Amino acid sequence: MTKNFPNFYPVLPDVNWIERLAPHGIKVVQLRLKDASEEEVARQISASLEITKRHGIQLIVNDYWQAAIRLGADYIHLGQEDLEAADIEEIKANNLKLGVSTHSLEELDIALEAEPDYVALGPVYETLLKKMKWAPQGLEKVALWRSKTDLPLIAIGGITPKRAPLVLGAGADSCAVVTDLITAEDPIAQTKVWVNLTP
Repeated sequence: MTKNFPNFYPVLPDVNWIERLAPHGIKVVQLRLKDASEEEVARQISASLEITKRHGIQLIVNDYWQAAIRLGADYIHLGQEDLEAADIEEIKANNLKLGVSTHSLEELDIALEAEPDYVALGPVYETLLKKMKWAPQGLEKVALWRSKTDLPLIAIGGITPKRAPLVLGAGADSCAVVTDLITAEDPIAQTKVWVNLTP
């Protein structure tokens, strides 16, 4: 997976979304669960693992690395604050692959010290899903990140099917997609657009 990261990387808010979109050709998905109880986190990760295994999809768990280890997930994604608090040695000892968010060159250096399996850069474009303290990075930053690492590079933030070729052309290996899916009038149809656009 690390060598050939899929061009399309949906980031979904719960297991219901994963179950809904899993049958439609996605190859990787992130479970980005927010503000959930320990019991709900365990339920969501366990159910997501079952669904993704059935469909041959790589599940990446956001933030909850301890639960991911306990429940048998094999890939996690950490933001900078979560990376600072996480036990990277324990993560590595349990053979979990790791993705890390970055928004600046300083954060990229911090991420690379953790020897991740991929790095993410965002927001590439303005995103309306959540308030970001970071201004849009633009395609120039995608190209700069590409020049600084051979790791798979995931771009996120405001990416649409029309923008995807520009993002991939600037050096990203994959487009992480949130808003374009969960706000779509027909998320399944939009998933198929992405799958067909970025094989």
